[in-house]
Parts: sequence; structure tokens; C-alpha cells
Amino acid sequence: MTVFVLTIALVLLLLGILGSIIPGLPGPPISYTGILVIHFFTEIQFSSTFLWAWGIVVALVFILDYTLQSWGVAKFGGGRYSTIGTFIGLFIGLFVPPLGLLLGPFIGAFIGALVEVKGAHSRALKVALGSLVGFVSGAVLKLSVSLALLFYSIYFIWL
Repeated sequence: MTVFVLTIALVLLLLGILGSIIPGLPGPPISYTGILVIHFFTEIQFSSTFLWAWGIVVALVFILDYTLQSWGVAKFGGGRYSTIGTFIGLFIGLFVPPLGLLLGPFIGAFIGALVEVKGAHSRALKVALGSLVGFVSGAVLKLSVSLALLFYSIYFIWL
């Protein structure tokens, strides 16, 4: 039974890593669920401090993930259309992985910014770069947390 539970937990941890890269899947919360499965359904126990600390980290990263891209667009001068373009580009980019995941939000923000500023290409490019910076920052943050949770779980399993 323990092998079955650990297999489910490992699948969740790996799915969390994928979710850190693929928008729409909440990577760190899925990884954290894997940790909870190990803790509650096997004899392997994580400390309460570990569980609470990582729970808070996962919650903060989850919130930051949804704000970093919008922040990047706004910080680099984008507005409502740029933000909408970013999310539309992100959705379309899902169908052309992995390059579409980077180029989709960039192109969407660029087109949205062009609509907002009526042909100011240099400003639209700046907004699109802000979108890209926000997306990549969020992905790196989520991936870091999901990988850390995977490595901690492997460490505790073989400890």
C-alpha cells in the first residue's frame, strides 16, 4: 500500500513541475498536495513547521503567479488591452508548446499595446517585454518551489 501511495505522491509532485511551466495548472499547489499525501498516508512524517512553512510559501507563490505578469505589463506602461492581449496570447500559446508559451504572451501584449497607443511600436515592444519578464519570473518562481518540494520529499523518503 505504501508503494501505491508514494507512486501517487510522485505523480503529483511531477505534475506540479509540469504545472509550473504550463499555464492553467497550479504547479506548486499540486506539488504540495503530493507532500500532504506522503505525510498523511504513509509512515513518513514531515514536521508541522515544514508543512506550515511550505503551505505559506505555496500560497504566496500562487498569488504572485497571477500578479507578476499583470505587474510586468503595468510596470512597462501597458494598460487593459495589453493585459487582455497577454492572457489571450498565453491561451493561444498553450497550443504551440514550448515556444508558444513564451511568444504567445509577448505577441498578445504587443498587439494589445498597439491597440492602446495607436501605432507606437517602441512603447508596444516595451510593454510586450514587460509581459515576458512577468511570465518568466512567475514560471521560475513556481518551478523553484515545485522542484524544492520534489527534492525534499525524495530526501525524506530515503532518509
